Amino acid sequence: MSNLFILLLVPIISALVLCFVKDVVRAKWIALIASLLELGLSIPFLCGFVPDASVQFEQRWMWVESLGIQFHIGLDGISLPMLLLTNGLIPLIVLSSFRKAHKGNFFALISFMQAGLLLVFLALDAFTFYVGWEAALIPIYFICALWGDGDRIRINLKFFIYTFFGSLLMLVALIFLYNQSAAPSFEWSAFVALDLPESTQRWVFWAFFFAFAIKIPIFPFHTWQPDTYTHAPAAGTMLLAGIMLKMGVYGLIRWLLPVAPLGALAYSQVIMVLCVIGIVYASIIAFRQQDAKRLIAYSSIAHVGLISAGVFSWNSEGLQGAIIQMVNHGLNVVGLFFIIDILQERTGTRTLAEWGGVASKAPRLAAVFLLILMGAVGLPLTNGFIGEFLLLKGVFDYGVWYAVFGGLTLILGAVYMLRLYQKSMLGALPERYVKVVDIKGYELLVLVIIAFFTLFLGVWPKVILQLSEASVTNLLNQIKF
Repeated sequence: MSNLFILLLVPIISALVLCFVKDVVRAKWIALIASLLELGLSIPFLCGFVPDASVQFEQRWMWVESLGIQFHIGLDGISLPMLLLTNGLIPLIVLSSFRKAHKGNFFALISFMQAGLLLVFLALDAFTFYVGWEAALIPIYFICALWGDGDRIRINLKFFIYTFFGSLLMLVALIFLYNQSAAPSFEWSAFVALDLPESTQRWVFWAFFFAFAIKIPIFPFHTWQPDTYTHAPAAGTMLLAGIMLKMGVYGLIRWLLPVAPLGALAYSQVIMVLCVIGIVYASIIAFRQQDAKRLIAYSSIAHVGLISAGVFSWNSEGLQGAIIQMVNHGLNVVGLFFIIDILQERTGTRTLAEWGGVASKAPRLAAVFLLILMGAVGLPLTNGFIGEFLLLKGVFDYGVWYAVFGGLTLILGAVYMLRLYQKSMLGALPERYVKVVDIKGYELLVLVIIAFFTLFLGVWPKVILQLSEASVTNLLNQIKF
């Protein structure tokens, strides 16, 4: 079946069903089956995709005829990896939540968010894109606010205000572009075809950039992220870091670069400097963290800083690296946050100084933890290596010193990640943790799957790179200066 609309319909239907499921066990299995069905429905699109620059499996309907608004969706080599990442991670996130006593409303929010995320990645109409952009924000806000810990209401209000402010700026730019198009139209192709003067493109660039930079986040728009990631429930953190931040990077590639290339070119050095500052700053802060979850949160800022720098390097290596590294980072960060949640449940703490020696009681956990951590560090033959290599090559071609400082993410990342592993897995086991048990069942299954793809994509990155290569080349050729 090659009907993209079905991929949007399944999570919406499952969300509506789950809203009325009060039984904890039944809710878990309905959510898992629905997410696996969605993943299965994604396979024909992967198998039927022709790796060229064309948009495939297109569907469109007139939505608001008086305004020329269409519901227009489709797939190309840039959006397909994001589709696979979203539908591949959701079952793992659902399965990781089997350890909690969540009712149907929790899983309904995850399913509804999945529909919003997919709409963002599939949209070829700006109005459709904006609907998905906003639709994905609502469920994650409630997931974090209702099931988070600490001062979650204030923290999530800050997160909501940041992202909503960025969304409003983007909406202003979208309405302006709509009025400039000949029809007028919200079509992506109509926006790209506009021949806007550089002065106009400069403010359009900032309107888009603020929205995307907040979501990623790029320094200095990151201040909402560490607190939100730290106090969100495990599933919420996985959704935010594993998938939702990719909306921002995808927006840079799909909308900002082709629509406002002169603006992006004018400010690319400024953005590269911000990305490099974010890499170094977040890596140093990560090393100083005692809260393991907060450490991973800051490491995420460093990694996406390098991904964003790759986008603004204006070459195929940087863009290809950004696309594959979005997939790799999604896998690795979901695995790491899940491991931190497992350790917290076993020990009752996330403080590094209170951990130690867990490997002696949980060798399976120690083994998969090390493998996923090596992927995050970028060890050769793991998934993170090829992505970081392409990103640094792209940034190097843009400017040597940007690559020198951007490359610090590899060195500093190895330092704080290995410190995390040492503090948690090695050394003497505190007496109060003698009853710690190893992972099994659902926990083991989730982490083994992530560990498998950490190696698989490290050995065979071509499976992602060949999907996006033609679309990236076409995008660079399409950009008008």
